[in-house]
Amino acid sequence: MAEESFVIQGGKKLKGEISVSGSKNAAFPVLIAALLTDEDCVIDNVPLIEDVFRLLDIFQSMKVKVEWLKKRRVKINAKNIDPSKINTNLVMRFRGSVLLFGVLLARFGKASLPQPGGCVIGVRPIDTHLDAFSQLGVKIEEKRGKFILTAPKKIKDSMVIMDELSVTATANVMLFASLINEEIIMKVADGDYQNQELAKVLKKMGAKIIGAGQHTLRIKGAKKLWGFKHSLMYDPIEAGTFIIMALAAKGDILVKNAEYPFLEFVLKKLEDCGANFEITHRGGTIADVKVLPSKNIKIRKMQSLPYPGFPSDLLSVLGVLATQTKGVTLIHDPLYEGRLKYMEGLTKMGADIFFSDPHRAVINGITKLYGADLGSFDLRGGAALITAGLIAEGKTTIRNIYQVDRGYEKLEERLRKIGADIKRIKN
Repeated sequence: MAEESFVIQGGKKLKGEISVSGSKNAAFPVLIAALLTDEDCVIDNVPLIEDVFRLLDIFQSMKVKVEWLKKRRVKINAKNIDPSKINTNLVMRFRGSVLLFGVLLARFGKASLPQPGGCVIGVRPIDTHLDAFSQLGVKIEEKRGKFILTAPKKIKDSMVIMDELSVTATANVMLFASLINEEIIMKVADGDYQNQELAKVLKKMGAKIIGAGQHTLRIKGAKKLWGFKHSLMYDPIEAGTFIIMALAAKGDILVKNAEYPFLEFVLKKLEDCGANFEITHRGGTIADVKVLPSKNIKIRKMQSLPYPGFPSDLLSVLGVLATQTKGVTLIHDPLYEGRLKYMEGLTKMGADIFFSDPHRAVINGITKLYGADLGSFDLRGGAALITAGLIAEGKTTIRNIYQVDRGYEKLEERLRKIGADIKRIKN
């Protein structure tokens, strides 16, 4: 596949409506949950992004039947799943495949997979996953670059204390526990949106889960799980990206389909900094957020924290906003030591940034940004550099946009509809 780039002519007025797609990070555990049953599972509102396509390719390599019923509706049947046929090359390129450990362990009593791949945002070992499984009595071996996990005949301990608030490790234990016919208590569990969504689906399948969204979970699985129908939630990270992008560009943008409960804290923090919004609740959890041109935004400090704190996935685009706000801003991501790497691109564009250490940067604003030729280091950093290109003077070229395509569906087409001058080119 030929490498592609985005070419952006900055400084265009952004105005209009932009709609949020189905959630990338919620799609993975929900799609993978379909492997726990022999019955049909139908998932709607699926985002049409590279990571989803890659996951479904992994499914098909294991003889799982994947059928698209409509543009965003997919039916999965794992009756004839054969884990021995799995495409390990795809697994090594795709971080979300780590969730296959829990499913394959639950269904077959054994899982043999290489270390999953993903974004280059720092060391992302699976130690927390392995520690949680070992507490349940799972035997863990490492041979020839693969982790081989073997489930016990009887669970060793019904309580798991997680090593850290890990989103994917929590999901892995939830998936595994849902096919065990006894109660498992998980402490220091992550309660973010993707695990709340997974809990909804596992309940539809017949598992009993108490405490979704909190840090202690009680899971009572079943010997057999049912198929399910489920429409995925909209992507709160995509909504937050568009909101902060609009603020940085001083646009007049209506962001539609925002999952308000998972953006409350973000919007509150942005309002504290001087941002202006009009929020229209549409019923249930959905709201439309009108981003109004906001003067005198001052951020001072923003640190990413586990849910319900400020999401690490929104810290990158916030760093671009900080270059356009008055005074000094401290950006701190305690989790990923590579999260701030995109700021090298911002510096190349004229931003005044001092790197305190791999986790912290001090940004001095307001600085004028100028177009530059940039690489895209990771998914969220790519979205941040696109934002920078939209507000910069002149032409910005962003290469390796496959990273952006992993999580944002046809981003350039949606941005053009609100006035951006952005096009995709083959190198």
